Amino acid sequence: MKSLLIRLTLGVSEQDITTDEAKFVTTWLQKKYLTKKENIYKFNSKYRAGTLGLVQKETAYLHVIGENVRDLLIEELGDAREGDLIIAQRLLGKRGTPSAKIAEVVGREQSYSIAYIITKDSHKSLVDLKTEYPIGAELTPKELSTYEIGDVFKIDNQENRVLEKLGNIKDPLVDEKIVLAQFNKHDEFDEEVLKIAKSFKPVHASDYPKRKDLRDLDFSTIDPVTAKDYDDAICWDDANSTLYVAIADVSEYVKPFGALDNEAIYRSFSIYLPHRSIPMLPRQLSETLCSLQPHVDRLAYVFEMKLDLDSLEVVTSSVYEAIIYSKRRFNYEEIDSYFEGKLHAKNSEEERIFDALTKLRVVTDALKEKRLKIGYDFRSTEIDMTLDADSNLLATTEAEETPSHALIEDCMLLANKEAAKCFERGIFRIHEPPSQNKLQILYQELAGIGMQIDIKNTLKETISNIQAQARDMGLESEVDTLIIRSQMQARYAPLNSGHFGLGFEEYTHFTSPIRRYSDLIVHRLLKAINRGDTEEGSYVLRNIEALSMTISEKEREASTIESEFMARKYTRWAELHIGEEFKARISATEVEVKAELKDEIQGARLLITSSSDVVLFEDVIVQIQKVDIARAKIYAIVVGKVDV
Repeated sequence: MKSLLIRLTLGVSEQDITTDEAKFVTTWLQKKYLTKKENIYKFNSKYRAGTLGLVQKETAYLHVIGENVRDLLIEELGDAREGDLIIAQRLLGKRGTPSAKIAEVVGREQSYSIAYIITKDSHKSLVDLKTEYPIGAELTPKELSTYEIGDVFKIDNQENRVLEKLGNIKDPLVDEKIVLAQFNKHDEFDEEVLKIAKSFKPVHASDYPKRKDLRDLDFSTIDPVTAKDYDDAICWDDANSTLYVAIADVSEYVKPFGALDNEAIYRSFSIYLPHRSIPMLPRQLSETLCSLQPHVDRLAYVFEMKLDLDSLEVVTSSVYEAIIYSKRRFNYEEIDSYFEGKLHAKNSEEERIFDALTKLRVVTDALKEKRLKIGYDFRSTEIDMTLDADSNLLATTEAEETPSHALIEDCMLLANKEAAKCFERGIFRIHEPPSQNKLQILYQELAGIGMQIDIKNTLKETISNIQAQARDMGLESEVDTLIIRSQMQARYAPLNSGHFGLGFEEYTHFTSPIRRYSDLIVHRLLKAINRGDTEEGSYVLRNIEALSMTISEKEREASTIESEFMARKYTRWAELHIGEEFKARISATEVEVKAELKDEIQGARLLITSSSDVVLFEDVIVQIQKVDIARAKIYAIVVGKVDV
């Protein structure tokens, strides 16, 4: 429902309205909420759609979606409640705060939620997992009697009904089902989608005479050891100072319209949990036919970029459809071992590849050095989890960026930059600078831990000075996390406004179409531009504003799923260690005092319920007091300080 409201705010073509959506559009058109002009449906200028915010004293603000306008004051709520999706009529001519009245409640912002059974007043009750408030959907006393305390259910918020039982809150295996169900995510694909994915033939070069044949080039892939979907392969031609970045040509298989494309749009991103992934595309494509596996012919969309090694600028670049034959599949650890002199070539082919990577590393190191003179190098800590077969947390390790990661990153950044130069309207990856208000809050927090905040001529100089102080204090990751929080969130947009964090004037996502729908759209657009196909280009761009906004929301959903899953694993681990003491670092002192574990288990976030004179980023000893499995919260007290 929210996606439909966003599209109607921006204007949506009649042919892009699904059968399920058509009944709403027809009704709203009759009620004059919408206008129809040249087969484009759009909200009447008198109406706005949005989400009802926090209700206070029978009033609330409507957070308008789909456009950047002020919130509207709603003074008569009727039966509407926080989180409802509303169509509201603007009240024009009223003085003071912009306001509106509710025309219709059309659904809930969160289409799905999770409920579980608790004992309340000696009776079983079905309540929201996170708030323990009544959920809206009900089970009869007879139905409740057949379930156990702690049984967990997926709820349809639009129709207020119980959809399915997910498991019991005591079972660690239910955590994955909970985080996926709240956004209606699932691993399985419909039979119609799988039928399409299975229908494609193996790649034979003779079937693609118009593609550029690059099979003689020494392409290789470098990915995590556990990776199965190889989006990108690289080849460095040192004699001609030319970098080839080959990307899986997903757009050859996933065409607009149809069940496969609809499912890819719905998912928009692959989701990566510690123990497995939930792919955007069926595994027949994501892990096989599209994946740039070694020693097989693969279709690729390739950026060929000739560099001036003095200026480190791309002199010429072209993007085209090709066939490649990856010579070798490496993992990051192997390439790092080679760079450290611990791994040696097994044959002449590997010797050529390693020699090229050695020379390419000199180039990418120089590219990074140049990039960081304008952009930023933020070092927030990423944690890798190891789980057992029962989905219990066994161990954590801190992920590190190594030379092999850096090499691949700058190759991909270069291709993404070149892709963004090819169009003026499409899907850009933008990142706006932080507001002055957020910067002032950041400076106050940092001053509180003893930093000298020296406002320089540019924001780049100011932040670089802060980062230098953080290095001296041993707080690089923590301070970088605060700096990141002070910034706007990176998002997708149809028009370019630059990328503050990277320091790029234009930027997009081109290099991961197996796991990001945004990249697939960019591929389709570039192909249309290269063919001079204005009709296809217009089609790709037809609903680009709404699509950019929807994909940005889907990205946040995927991120929430990944972080909430880890929080649930931490909470179950903590339940087994109540009363025990661990090292932690204070991560927040306002509004609540919070800490992050820095011990045998790293990264778990704790709510500190009793503390005395702790300061931000102080190392302390905490004792785990209790946990809330349903809400995934860990409560602890500070019992001492870590001796420095």
